[in-house]
Amino acid sequence: MSQLEAKLELYTKALTEKAGMKVDAELLKAITKAMGPSIYNADAEIVAASDKEEVKRYKTNFISKKLGISDDAEIDSAFDKAVEKIGKSNPRKYRAVLSYILVEQLGKESLFV
Repeated sequence: MSQLEAKLELYTKALTEKAGMKVDAELLKAITKAMGPSIYNADAEIVAASDKEEVKRYKTNFISKKLGISDDAEIDSAFDKAVEKIGKSNPRKYRAVLSYILVEQLGKESLFV
């Protein structure tokens, strides 16, 4: 099993078990690949939802720039809903999992597949 396959398996499990979602494997793979090498770095693969600076960076770089959402209220609401779906107390908020939830939630699948 390749490193990418292992990560996809981990993220699929997190989405199905923690978020209760049905996973589109092709979409998850595309989003995960878009994360680049950050998924192989233990610190970078996690979004620290309690770190205001990291959250601001994630909202700017992913939700605003990558997904093209410019309304601050929509960005904040979408991020909060995605974190809630994973579980606020869940310390493992994988970047690819959070991104997958946001992509589906905001209807931006066409940007990846």
